[in-house]
Amino acid sequence: MKYLKTLLLTLVLLLLFVSCADVVTITEFSPTDPHIYGFWGGTWHGMITVFSFIGSLFSDDIAVYAVSNNGGWYDFGFVGGFSFLIKLIGGIGNSSN
Repeated sequence: MKYLKTLLLTLVLLLLFVSCADVVTITEFSPTDPHIYGFWGGTWHGMITVFSFIGSLFSDDIAVYAVSNNGGWYDFGFVGGFSFLIKLIGGIGNSSN
């Protein structure tokens, strides 16, 4: 029963994170687009990158990486957010033992 609850909670959280993963795709990008993702956008996209990847397998409207970004700071935030996600997942896995 505990396994079923954990599985259900994981699926609900996965769907929640995938629903937040809408990013401008290459076909929709316009050089005149006023919204450019910076450090915090990169951090968020790094944290949801696994969920964005899963969502991108089912929908062309979801991208893993934002096309309209400001370069180095976005990349730095993306790597930091992804590292945080890996550390968080690793911590959750270690606490279950």
